[in-house]
Amino acid sequence: MRKIIVLSFVTLDGIMQAPGGPEEDTSGSFKYGGWMAPFFDETYARVMEKQMSPADLLLGRKTFEIFASYWPERSDQWPGINDVTKYVVSTTLQKSVWQNSTFLHSVEDIKQLKTTEGSDIQVHGSGELIQLLLEHDLVDEFWLKIHPLTLGKGKKLFDKGSIPAAFTLTESTVTPSGVIIVNYKRVGEVETGTVGA
Repeated sequence: MRKIIVLSFVTLDGIMQAPGGPEEDTSGSFKYGGWMAPFFDETYARVMEKQMSPADLLLGRKTFEIFASYWPERSDQWPGINDVTKYVVSTTLQKSVWQNSTFLHSVEDIKQLKTTEGSDIQVHGSGELIQLLLEHDLVDEFWLKIHPLTLGKGKKLFDKGSIPAAFTLTESTVTPSGVIIVNYKRVGEVETGTVGA
């Protein structure tokens, strides 16, 4: 069984929209694109290099189109990006000139993908896809970079798709700029109790 790992840059109030640059995603009149740039230091860069090791990708259509317009010509910045399989969940997009792109059309396709042989599957960006994965309990791990700022409005990591689920911490780092980098693994159902009992 292949794991689906969601990698996300988020603010304290859960915004994940357009962390990398002003023009990345301006939908909804979002004006804070590039909000992660001031926090990018040496510690951050080391973690990113480790997390961006070659792995197959699962992307929503919008993120795929952003990636396909940028990464094919900049593979020196993300070694292996052109060689891994890019699985794209879309009901409208059917083909791409970006090599190794495969199109999925349903939750059942994603479930089937998890049963195949291969590397773990990373999800980058893809807010709507993440909501779908959460709704169907298909996220095995979260690798989050939590930034010390709030933006108020924008696309959120945890929005309408979340279900009750328990996770355990597997790795954590705090960068000098105050970014908390944490990895969580899915472990089962939510447990409740009474504090101090």
